[in-house]
Amino acid sequence: MTYLCVAIFVTDLAQARRDIALAAESGADMVELRIDTFTDADQLRELVSTAILPVIVTCRPEWEGGNSEATDAERISALETVGAAGATYLDIELATLRRNPPPATDRPLIVSTHDFTSRPAKLGNLLIELNQSPGTINKIVWTARSIRDNLEVFELLKQRHKPTIALCMGEAGMISRILAKKFGAFLTFASLSTGTGTAAGQISVREMKELYRWDAINPRTKVYGVVAQPVMHSMSPAIHNAAFSATNYDGIYLPLLVEGSYESFKAFMETFLDFEGLDLSGLSITIPHKENALRYLQERGGEIEPLAAAIGAVNTIVIDRSTGALRLSGINTDYAAILDSITSALGIERKDLAKHRVAVLGAGGTGRTAVAALAACGAGVLVWNRTSEKAEALAQEFNGRTGQVAATTLTELIQSKCDIYINTTSVGMYPNVDASPIDDPAECFTSDTLVFDTIYNPLKTKLLKQAENRGAKTIAGIEMFVRQAATQFGAWTGKAAPRELMRTVIERKLPK
Repeated sequence: MTYLCVAIFVTDLAQARRDIALAAESGADMVELRIDTFTDADQLRELVSTAILPVIVTCRPEWEGGNSEATDAERISALETVGAAGATYLDIELATLRRNPPPATDRPLIVSTHDFTSRPAKLGNLLIELNQSPGTINKIVWTARSIRDNLEVFELLKQRHKPTIALCMGEAGMISRILAKKFGAFLTFASLSTGTGTAAGQISVREMKELYRWDAINPRTKVYGVVAQPVMHSMSPAIHNAAFSATNYDGIYLPLLVEGSYESFKAFMETFLDFEGLDLSGLSITIPHKENALRYLQERGGEIEPLAAAIGAVNTIVIDRSTGALRLSGINTDYAAILDSITSALGIERKDLAKHRVAVLGAGGTGRTAVAALAACGAGVLVWNRTSEKAEALAQEFNGRTGQVAATTLTELIQSKCDIYINTTSVGMYPNVDASPIDDPAECFTSDTLVFDTIYNPLKTKLLKQAENRGAKTIAGIEMFVRQAATQFGAWTGKAAPRELMRTVIERKLPK
């Protein structure tokens, strides 16, 4: 069993009791009581002896990332006090044991080591020392340099000689906390609520249980995720994990922070695909990796949907291991989602798009997809990008593929009086919610205009508010997002996606 442990800083007796009760109500299996600055021996004994959950007690010194200014002897004495009062486990630093004998107690010891800057330089030696220590449980934690550090954590758990807690701190290391159960860690830490954790990257116990399906994770759980930079704003984990739960599918969907270069994307794919026991089975690809995904699949010899190849962008990777051999395929689910969002809003068929002039802002992966889809339907398309050369190359590539495509300046785009405006840039995306790619909508938006923002967080961007103020019809990014996500879900699982549930999940989570 992997325990879900809520870490609590103890400031006073009443606060600690209240937080332990809240942790129990939230579904935690145990708590870690950080007594760095709480030293009243009588109250410590009372707190530990009356705790309603099993407790780990830790008095972390400043030199190991804690807040205690006490000497080694004083901290060891505090641990002996709570051990005698019935603490379930005592946590003491490996560095402390190098200088001192272990606490005089019959309580099991967690012997811990932390690196708050990077991966320990001599990790192998550190593990040997932990295994030879008097501890019952090893704990090793470091700050992830990149997402690939998580794999080393998983390998430590697979090769453990004792019950082990192994985690990576920071945003890049977050998945080590969620997948601890998959790899048989002794426990993982969660915070009582968002923003109250005792270490960087801790997730709230509620998110662990509800968003990341903690109770359903097991060694056979298939892993999916969204590859992006940035990634924590993504709502994909919320809708896909909800869909897995609703369909009883044994999967977990994670945010996967991968730096924006092709080299970083390739390194991620090469290591995560081949890591035994991870069961990586499908990926959503978004900013800035859609072109990187296509290039990687081409180099690896993966099967690429002709449409995705023509667009030059992949937003979905399907990983098939059913035959024993790894098979990769890349598709683009944005294409149909863009067209269906527009035609549904206008009450027309795709062929009717040939009667419309469309302005596309942005020439990245989603912009390419929008241009390709609309040109294929015969629409006249104007495309603008901050880097004009990219817009010109995109226009030249798709011009004449039924519809006419031309690059233009932002001023000319605004003055073009197009029927449809589509924003595919990240301008206005959370947290920059007060930004808009168009400063003065009065020049381009009327009651006959349709404005489509592919950003879904926030639910209503500044651009959409500008359009509504001019009486224009609007499409929020949630329309495209849910449609493309539902197609991804089907490609990965072979099941019909619970589309309305996915929409409801997003609407509840996003600010209106």
